[in-house]
Amino acid sequence: MSGRTADYDFHLPEELIASRALERRDASRMLVLDRKTGAVGHRMFMDFPGYVGAEDCVVLNDSRVIRARVFSSDGRIELLFLEEASPFHWKCMVRPGRKMRVGNSCEAGGVHLEVTEVLESGERILRADGEVDFARYGHVPIPPYMARESDSADDERYQTVFSGPEGSVAAPTAGLHFTKEMLSALPHAFITLHVGVGTFQPVKVERLEEHRMHEERYSIDAGCAGAINAAARVIAVGTTSTRVLESQPVGPVDPVSGATSIFIHPPYRFRRVDALLTNFHLPKSSLIMLVSAFAGRERVLAAYEEAIRERYRFYSYGDCMLIV
Repeated sequence: MSGRTADYDFHLPEELIASRALERRDASRMLVLDRKTGAVGHRMFMDFPGYVGAEDCVVLNDSRVIRARVFSSDGRIELLFLEEASPFHWKCMVRPGRKMRVGNSCEAGGVHLEVTEVLESGERILRADGEVDFARYGHVPIPPYMARESDSADDERYQTVFSGPEGSVAAPTAGLHFTKEMLSALPHAFITLHVGVGTFQPVKVERLEEHRMHEERYSIDAGCAGAINAAARVIAVGTTSTRVLESQPVGPVDPVSGATSIFIHPPYRFRRVDALLTNFHLPKSSLIMLVSAFAGRERVLAAYEEAIRERYRFYSYGDCMLIV
């Protein structure tokens, strides 16, 4: 166990960062980690159903990514729409910030936007004079480490095949591996958590207890709650599903809508999740800390070293890891 952010760092060769999705969703490799013994196996994601029992429940996040990256009409300002704070008022990340101080405005997304507040985090609250037209003006906000502009291929591949309610600004990436055919053969249920950009950002404080997670909205419907309560094992797909499940109070899971800012890191003890399918995460991110809480920091970092030696593909469009 470690409470130091620096202890969740690792070196990743740049060429292992996946900047494009594979031709087939289910063609990814899958490293399998036994969290009790530390044993590592190398499989393909197509083998995943073999790890799921008939009485298990695979829990996935069905949030859909919005085309949240928008440029001003003159191309000088880039905006990332994070959430609608209130009707016609959007919380946004803006570049360059010096052009968008309180009272400044621009035309973007088919509307006029004016800065009404600059938050302590540097994000802006922008008042719009109408509905932002993301479908026409927006771009899929692929992560900056892909080092390229998004294109038409990302419109499909940076969404899960089961995505539904719109609201995320980053994909729940562990779900990207699934095909409709595989999913139809598995016992499964959907939660919804709208993923914010803060989920993937590095933890910047020296001690984990000093870090504060941002809030993300979620919902669990009655069908999902019932499936989870009846399951022999809960297999969470992704850290977002895990955070929703672990945010629920002790006892049977109830249908609920709310928000969570839970920060899971060692020595957290899991109550809801029995197995976890996840992608490979950025160094010093809250995501690798969550995974380390589930399987142990030393075992996770050793598995990452193995994945690097075996030339696995990392991050959003990369390969995956199943922790059992």
